[in-house]
Amino acid sequence: MITVSALGSFALIVGLLTLTPGLDTALILRTAAVGHHRRVWGVVLGIQTGTLLWGVLSSLGITAVLTASHLAYAMLRWAGAAYLVWMGGRILIPALRRRQAGTEPGPLPDAADTPGKPDAGDSFRGGWRRGTVTNLLNPKMGAFYVAVLPQFIPTGASHLASGTMLAGVHILLATLWSGVLIAFARALRTSLRRPSARRILDRISGTVIAGFGVHLALGD
Repeated sequence: MITVSALGSFALIVGLLTLTPGLDTALILRTAAVGHHRRVWGVVLGIQTGTLLWGVLSSLGITAVLTASHLAYAMLRWAGAAYLVWMGGRILIPALRRRQAGTEPGPLPDAADTPGKPDAGDSFRGGWRRGTVTNLLNPKMGAFYVAVLPQFIPTGASHLASGTMLAGVHILLATLWSGVLIAFARALRTSLRRPSARRILDRISGTVIAGFGVHLALGD
């Protein structure tokens, strides 16, 4: 059984990780800022679905095999990098084209979505899919759990049950922080309705997301 002290130590580690601005922060802020209320919570729950899966896989030792295999890790890293660069480009390129053409964005559509598809617009399912895929294609999440999780699982305890419990702590803290980010983005939404502000938002968020992809590709 995991002690309260161990849970507190783990919560401190993942809490600091959660508060550190990163890809998840950029994705949540941008989705909330453009006014997609259902989609942003889909993104949040998708990210946490990925976190739960990483926790379970790490508990079962599968991610240890992944990180030990240079080929498997490299394939996942490149797939994640390509996905992030593609997603960032789908946001950034339309914003740059609007700037060059002198046109303005409409009533806050998501530039990364394709009109007419079930996942387009303010879709919970589309947000969940994006959050899940983004998290699962980040091999550094798997490496983090492989390095940290075993230190908090007591000898003789069920790895699956203990790992799932620890992942649950991470999910709870991350979800609470996501709620804060969503509230912050919604408070600024009136200002972000201005075309110039929307253009800047898309350019920043697109660059940040694509930049994470480039960083992942060039990382060790």
